[in-house]
Amino acid sequence: MFPEHSPFTPDQRRALETTISGLDALQRGWLSGFLAASGAAVAATLTPAAAGKLTVLYGTESGNSEVLADRSVKAAKKRGFQAVMKNMADLSPGDLAKATNLLVIVSTWGDGDAPETAVSFHKEFMAADLPLSGVRYSVCALGDTSYEKFCLIGKDFDSRLELLGGSRVVARQDCDLDYEESFVTWLDASLGALAPASAAPVSFVVPAAIPTVEYGKKNPFPAETIESVLLNGEGSSKETIHLEFSLAASGLSYEPGDALAVVPLNAPDSVKAIIQASKLTGNEEVEVKNVGTKLLADALREDYDITALSRAVLTKLAEAADSALLRELLGEEEKPRLKEYSDGREIIDAILEFAPHGLSAAALTGIFRKLPPRLYSIASSPLAHTDEVHLTVAAVRYQAHGRERKGVCSTFLADQIQQGDAVQVFVQPNKNFRLPADGSTPVIMVGPGTGVAPFRAFVEHRAALGNSGKNWLFFGDQHYTYDFLYQLEWQDHLKEGTLTRLDVAFSRDQPEKVYVQDRMIQNAKELYEWLEEGAHFYVCGDANRMAHDVHEALISVVENQAGISREAAEVYVEDLKKTKRYQRDVY
Repeated sequence: MFPEHSPFTPDQRRALETTISGLDALQRGWLSGFLAASGAAVAATLTPAAAGKLTVLYGTESGNSEVLADRSVKAAKKRGFQAVMKNMADLSPGDLAKATNLLVIVSTWGDGDAPETAVSFHKEFMAADLPLSGVRYSVCALGDTSYEKFCLIGKDFDSRLELLGGSRVVARQDCDLDYEESFVTWLDASLGALAPASAAPVSFVVPAAIPTVEYGKKNPFPAETIESVLLNGEGSSKETIHLEFSLAASGLSYEPGDALAVVPLNAPDSVKAIIQASKLTGNEEVEVKNVGTKLLADALREDYDITALSRAVLTKLAEAADSALLRELLGEEEKPRLKEYSDGREIIDAILEFAPHGLSAAALTGIFRKLPPRLYSIASSPLAHTDEVHLTVAAVRYQAHGRERKGVCSTFLADQIQQGDAVQVFVQPNKNFRLPADGSTPVIMVGPGTGVAPFRAFVEHRAALGNSGKNWLFFGDQHYTYDFLYQLEWQDHLKEGTLTRLDVAFSRDQPEKVYVQDRMIQNAKELYEWLEEGAHFYVCGDANRMAHDVHEALISVVENQAGISREAAEVYVEDLKKTKRYQRDVY
């Protein structure tokens, strides 16, 4: 591991090699970062041998793949690669034929969809016939095991690259929401496989530095809650909360369009129900990976996802409970029945049904994945609210299969957090949802319900900058009287001229339901004129129905106003995407 010319004695090299060989990838990564920030006075640099060119290709929705691509490029350069990162949105599949070494990092959105920035590239690549026999590659797929088509897009790229003649150097890594350790292991193996034997495996650079606390995903910031206000009026069927957090002394910064990640705690009643269903007390000691020993009740509240039911969870439960009935349900031929069973159910339902005699504490925690943070579109401009960040959160509550259900993070914020309480947060950048650089550019925003959150930030930001560009907002919800989120603020912006137009659609205020896409059609002439003036078009909110309907309405507007065919209108809209004039933040 350590070359003979390294600045260590033979005994020191043997001791270091013995120690490091016993560390996992996560421990090695931590140690590397610790040494870099430890303030060591001696700096020893070994220049690695040239390892060739490397393309790191990424497709992202929320920004995770982009962050990992950036980390990959930095790590590759330290190993001697001439590494560059490329967004799938900026390439055509034919460009891959020029690559010799290729790392692909791509997420799967929802249940099997390509991320927004990769939709076109993925479609074209899966149909392309390219000579890729000279390409050496590996794929890191990001996904969510709660969905049936876990990591499907990454699997698509992996299989297609092989079919087109590419040489896989390291097996595809499928990553769940807690991907850090898996990613580090994959990257280390991939760079090692792609580098020539002559390239130095490590580069020791230990700069003098002053240790500082850096807040982020690995170390969330405890943000004080400044305010929590219910936005809906009395009589509404919805529960939408406006939250304000202090970022003072955090060092965290954000731009309009970014998301705030919130690390929730499971509800006490949900924890109690899981413990009772498992025939346990909660006082049992369990070992939590990378944390240590904790009481079961504390671990269930703080560390584990105890609600989301998935095939992965059921597979582990089948083994833990030795349930023949559950193993039968997990059979390949039973996929439709499994999907039907999983719909609307949570982990507690499966424990009650398939583990009626209970589980040991270790078996119970063994079926869970780590409790993931939740991302919320930021609803404030840092220029309008110094050292603050605001969110607009809809509390999720419903009934299914005879039990009360609730969103883990939304009800954590609604029920458990009060003014003065600290909430663990970090900023998740989203470079694919940004205001135009030119402040004179017109902006059209479509954001029904909580989808209006980033557009509150957009309008505040443009007002603070004094931008001259026109701003048009389409907002919708159920009732004007109860559900007009931020109504007074929008009226103030209209008076001040920082909001040029506001079109609203309240679906339940008349016999025939009216939605934001209907308002787009009604104002088709003006909307198309704005687009022809160079306006940027933004959509935020529900991906399953609203975003699809808005997309179809946009195509219809272009088709009818430009007097062109449906196919030509689709090309027009696709060009808006390619030039980043049509951006979506959907969930």
